[in-house]
Amino acid sequence: MAAAPRSRWRREAAAPFPRSRLKMAARGGGGVARRGSRVMAAPEEPSGSRTGGEPGREAAGLSGGRCGEGTAAATAVMFRCGEELVSGESEEESNGVNLMEFSDEILLHILSYVPCTDLVLNVRKTCRKLATLCLDKSLTHTVLLQKDYKVNKDKVKQLMRDIGKEIYQLNMAGCYWLPSSTIDHVIRCKNLVKLNLSGCHITSLRLSKMLSALQHLRSLAIDVNPGFDASQLSSECKATLSRVSELKQTLYTPSYGVVPCCTSLEKLLLYFEILDRSREGFMLSGQLMVGESNVPHYQNLRVFYARLAPGYVNQEVVRLYLAVLSDRTPENLHAFLISAPGSFAETGATKNLLDSMARNVRLDALQLPKAWINGSGLLQHLKFNNPFYFSFSRCTLSGGHLIQRVINGGKDLKSLTSLNLSGCVHCLAPESLFRKAEDDIDSSILESLVVSCCNLRHLNLSAAHHHSSESIGNHLCQLLSRLKHLLSLALPVCSITDVAANVEKPPMQPNAAPQTFGKKVRVGIQTYPRNLTDQANQKIESSVFWTLMGSLRFLETLEIIGSSFSSAMPRNEPAIRNSLPPCVRAQSVGDSEVAAISQLTYLQSLTLAQLPNIITGSGLVSIGLQCQHLRTLSLANLGMMGKVVYMSALMDMLKHCKCLRDLRLEQPYFSAGAQFFQALSHCSSLQRLCIVSRSGTLQSDAVMSFMASCLEVVMCHMFMGESLTVCRNLQQSIVRRTVVLDKEHEELRQRRDYQRDICCIFCNCTADFTNRLPDRRLFAAWFLVEPGK
Repeated sequence: MAAAPRSRWRREAAAPFPRSRLKMAARGGGGVARRGSRVMAAPEEPSGSRTGGEPGREAAGLSGGRCGEGTAAATAVMFRCGEELVSGESEEESNGVNLMEFSDEILLHILSYVPCTDLVLNVRKTCRKLATLCLDKSLTHTVLLQKDYKVNKDKVKQLMRDIGKEIYQLNMAGCYWLPSSTIDHVIRCKNLVKLNLSGCHITSLRLSKMLSALQHLRSLAIDVNPGFDASQLSSECKATLSRVSELKQTLYTPSYGVVPCCTSLEKLLLYFEILDRSREGFMLSGQLMVGESNVPHYQNLRVFYARLAPGYVNQEVVRLYLAVLSDRTPENLHAFLISAPGSFAETGATKNLLDSMARNVRLDALQLPKAWINGSGLLQHLKFNNPFYFSFSRCTLSGGHLIQRVINGGKDLKSLTSLNLSGCVHCLAPESLFRKAEDDIDSSILESLVVSCCNLRHLNLSAAHHHSSESIGNHLCQLLSRLKHLLSLALPVCSITDVAANVEKPPMQPNAAPQTFGKKVRVGIQTYPRNLTDQANQKIESSVFWTLMGSLRFLETLEIIGSSFSSAMPRNEPAIRNSLPPCVRAQSVGDSEVAAISQLTYLQSLTLAQLPNIITGSGLVSIGLQCQHLRTLSLANLGMMGKVVYMSALMDMLKHCKCLRDLRLEQPYFSAGAQFFQALSHCSSLQRLCIVSRSGTLQSDAVMSFMASCLEVVMCHMFMGESLTVCRNLQQSIVRRTVVLDKEHEELRQRRDYQRDICCIFCNCTADFTNRLPDRRLFAAWFLVEPGK
């Protein structure tokens, strides 16, 4: 069908800027597309998914969400348009489509995947039409600077100057590399409704000055650091806080923060990250000033969420917040969530609060510490309306109680979208009194759960032994395959094994001694094919786990973790040097099961831990080839512990992971040599790397070459077994190279808007280097030295 003739206004709008100016704009794209390039887009990247959206459309990049994903492809398309306009090629000569012929709606959809900083500072300089579209309200309404590591203070200043009045939502969460003075430019956003400054250092006076100018603010997220003084807040600032209905507050010091000033709160999110000791080594107290909180102003609260880091001070402070709620429980409260690691004892005030909630409120979301649920009849008295989130992590909740008290005997719970049963070892068994953790599950309980909660999107069954029986059709994987809407799933390794295979061939003990005095027999290892075609010819297509992966085609997050696995560097638990041996049934889970994961085309995050039967790691290669949207990969304790048997397959896999951003490896005796870092260099989008290896080794020259080739890396944690001398020399080399690169690129930055802002910060020289380079992006390289070296 012939294209409609363009109007005079459209012809003028599509007219390009002068050639010199267009060159400058094209160079400002951070090297996304060069002149003369015939590539229309970068390698495929899915758009950032939203929970509750249509999985197929979101994973295919058709979602309208603006989360910054796929920006390379969209930016490359925009610059290609400018190149065609400059070159003057006709449509017949270019053998392509001029995107300027598309409708404004289509162009706006494409531009929605480009970061707002690129739109305003670069893309809109390409031509007059894009100059108009880039300032459309649909693109400037929400500005996301989170994890945009190329943003610096000058870019933020220019952005606020150009479109400050058009911004209604601003997210600067985690922009720790920006100086605190950058916050001053937020004052230009007079119409700001939602502001997220989590992870940004801000003083009481600077916060007061900023909030005094934001009269329309309704949602705020800030950090409360040591030295925060609420008495320094002005009356205009308190007036703005009185209209805030949603507050997210991260506490690094015992304080109420700005909570007393927020008299209209409906949603309160609290993150307690207070250390038990100060930097000087003094013990901290969790006591707060009496009378600092205004009790009567919590009657409108609908959501209360608290997440605690380990430490008794965090528990003391959160009890003070709960004491305020226990005096007068809000009638409209429908979500009450407390995430506390370890033991968090119940007190009289918390018991009164829970009793009041059982009498007066109907909840839609619930999460409590395990000590508050175990041995109590709380779940029997709580009332639920249309629940969408339940978390009973590490509770002694039996399957009978789960069905009777939570699901109400099989009641239709189509509203439930998230269920966390991590560490609930008896949640799929009728009773827990005389049951061992390794006994088979009751498939009827899981079937009732699947039928009642058919719209589950997030399910966590990890950290428990869920062994299926031999009955046909009642395997855990077969029942879970009915949940077609799952987006994230966490399972123990022993739950995915095929029962029939275990019965036919019991696992062989690796260290079993010969039973006779005859000639010793050399025990070899089974050989596995390296490609997926040969594996498919084996039994894996008929395995229950292969069927499960084939039915969950839109799954985005998958975790397969051993029931007894314990990380060497956990965040919320004490480190255990020698973890427990894997489950007996987990001995049969190996390369073929890993290869089954390659069916998940839209997989974005994968965690595999404590799979003892990994022989060659051939399944990893299949995942790298098929799961092109993979962004986060975490591997821990695969195969034999004394040797990294999957190194060759891992290097082959990394060569295909073009979209990988986060990589975490935890394996004893891991050798990070030249070949490994050369393979890792193919991951051009990599931003964060963490290697935890007891008695591991690394090559300093390989690390330097890797850092020189992967320009997007902003964090590198290496907890290895190298000597202190090797660590110091590598630290000094990275610091010197960073300073040299800054000098070499000084002239380059004047010609191109491209720079690699890196600040090398180490645990022994943080203060010195942060003072020298306050504007730089954070790059942390930490090396753990074993005692005695």
